[in-house]
Amino acid sequence: MILTIATTPFEGQKPGTSGLRKKVPVFQQPHYAENFIQSIFDSLEGFAGETLVIGGDGRYYNQHVIQTAIRMAAANGFGRVMVGQNGLLSTPAASHLIRKYRAFGGIILSASHNPGGPDGDFGIKYNAGNGGPAPEKLTDAIYARTRDISSYRITTSPDIDLNRIGETALGGMVVQVVDPVADYAALMQSLFDFEAIRDLIRSGFTMKFDAMGAITGPYAQRIFEGMLGLPKGTVMNGTPLPDFGGHHPDPNLVHAKELVDIVMPPGGPDFGAASDGDGDRNLIIGRGMYVTPSDSLAILAANATLTPGYAKGIAGIARSMPTSCAADRVAAKLGIGAYETPTGWKFFGNLLDAGKATLCGEESFGTGSNHVREKDGLWAVLMWLNILAKRRQSVAEIVTEHWRDYGRNFYSRHDYEEVDLEAANGLMKALRDKLPDLVGKHGIATADDFAYDDPVDGSRTTHQGIRLIFADGSRIIYRLSGTGTAGATLRVYIERYEPDTGRHGIETQQALADLITLSRSIAEIEQRTGRSAPTVIT
Repeated sequence: MILTIATTPFEGQKPGTSGLRKKVPVFQQPHYAENFIQSIFDSLEGFAGETLVIGGDGRYYNQHVIQTAIRMAAANGFGRVMVGQNGLLSTPAASHLIRKYRAFGGIILSASHNPGGPDGDFGIKYNAGNGGPAPEKLTDAIYARTRDISSYRITTSPDIDLNRIGETALGGMVVQVVDPVADYAALMQSLFDFEAIRDLIRSGFTMKFDAMGAITGPYAQRIFEGMLGLPKGTVMNGTPLPDFGGHHPDPNLVHAKELVDIVMPPGGPDFGAASDGDGDRNLIIGRGMYVTPSDSLAILAANATLTPGYAKGIAGIARSMPTSCAADRVAAKLGIGAYETPTGWKFFGNLLDAGKATLCGEESFGTGSNHVREKDGLWAVLMWLNILAKRRQSVAEIVTEHWRDYGRNFYSRHDYEEVDLEAANGLMKALRDKLPDLVGKHGIATADDFAYDDPVDGSRTTHQGIRLIFADGSRIIYRLSGTGTAGATLRVYIERYEPDTGRHGIETQQALADLITLSRSIAEIEQRTGRSAPTVIT
């Protein structure tokens, strides 16, 4: 039976860079999740009888909202729902399912790299038919609908058994529970030389992968320990848990310290990697060598032709504006397009769909390609393994050779988390107001508020971060993150290009010390936020 339930709007259901994210208790309010899901459906057209993909990262409250979303999809006229077994589906795997089975779109339940548990974070986002995050035009429509919604539609059916693979009728809709790993693993096998990687492993190569108690555990165990033959135990924290086993599933040097302490010292494994809550981010380290996400994108692009999926070359490279310019230097040498977009994977979608870019990356540990329309953590790990298998060099040797050939972009991000929102907005406004006066001071050649003109559809996106670009190519970037759930996160990005190989071994914070000091004084960070130091430095 289909019910129409009366409701009233909630304040603040505005999607950020990747969906709506709030604390779990917020989503647990009666009608809260239903309002947002119905607002998604009300903003779409032409989906009657079509397929909807639904899945999540296994975090607390996922199972409940998945059942709700299934019942609402049936009540709103979808013909089929594809859902991962036990409700599990990594974000890149969901994107692949949407594309492979020509689904109308998908609902992904995740707050990505944010903590889980009863007091943790939760999120809902919609992905369009190309497999990528909803464009701003659609998220704006969804938000507008949340502000005047008066009812939602849902069936009275019992919960679907998500443990059993197979099909179940739900009124006029079919619910298909699928193996969450199989299609994704087959895609990876089509892109990379698994036999070459197996040869590398047989030669004595060792690695550790930290799934951080999140979604990539089953994927990593199937691919790394099963298909590639790495020993059991290669995958750490491989069981997805509602609270991620207490981990903060953000694969950086701070939150993946357990992995870093294993791999970085002399005598550690040859290679280490980690992924985040929903599987779309990655950390790459080798014995004694941390690879920044910016360098990783550049190195993958420079070596892409070593892999079967990219053997014919790549069309272009896209990076988010705060990501270092290292990839631009590779694009210039290859004679291909280099694109600078706002933060948010949705901005890469048009470039990928139009064939202008093949590889994309963000400094926030996200890398991917045109194989899906999301960033993809395990894809990046497998591409590194393929390159290591072909080059038969260590991670450190590959990175230092890249710096020798292209120069080194020293790069760091300083995060000030859960800053008072009013204070953060005031800081950004004050910076914008002083931009004209900064040019010519401290060696600053350009000072602007980044705006992006999409080369495919001509759309313009403004206020995407404040850029201070120095005459020598150094940069300081300021922006407020759209992925947090409490207060505001001020992100400050500091970059300096160094062509002199004799200086490539300097510690990053030392190499950037003067720019770091300048970044804090120009923005008056301590005076305006009360923070004398960042929460996290990566």
